[in-house]
Amino acid sequence: MKESSIHLRDPWPIWLWCFLLFLTASLSLAVEAAIGNRFAWITFLIQLLLLGWASLRTPLEISLDDHHLRVGPATIERRFLKEAVALSANEMALTRGRNIDPRSWMALRFWVSTGVKIVIADPQDPTPYWLVSTKKATALAAALNGLE
Repeated sequence: MKESSIHLRDPWPIWLWCFLLFLTASLSLAVEAAIGNRFAWITFLIQLLLLGWASLRTPLEISLDDHHLRVGPATIERRFLKEAVALSANEMALTRGRNIDPRSWMALRFWVSTGVKIVIADPQDPTPYWLVSTKKATALAAALNGLE
């Protein structure tokens, strides 16, 4: 296996930011209509701070080094990884939907449509595979398979 290191993070897309800012403005406008301008601005600022905090906390962190794969809070040694397959948006939808194995471990973000299926070969672990959403599925699969 060729040694490789990779770090991935998929931030919120523009469409999600626009939608959430629209909701923020809508709630602030409702507050302004009900109880006044000052409280509307306070509400707006609190919501912006919460959005900023959420945008930093919710993207999935994926890191791979010579010995471990870390996906969010989970870690597994590379020696237990059998193979990784990059999945297109359609394949990902099928794998996390009708073709799912309930024993699998998933780290998904709704704003990312592609991903990687990582087959696990650990006799002590009943988990057959990890399903991980990432925009750079091909690069991650290649790094996991030692092709990068």
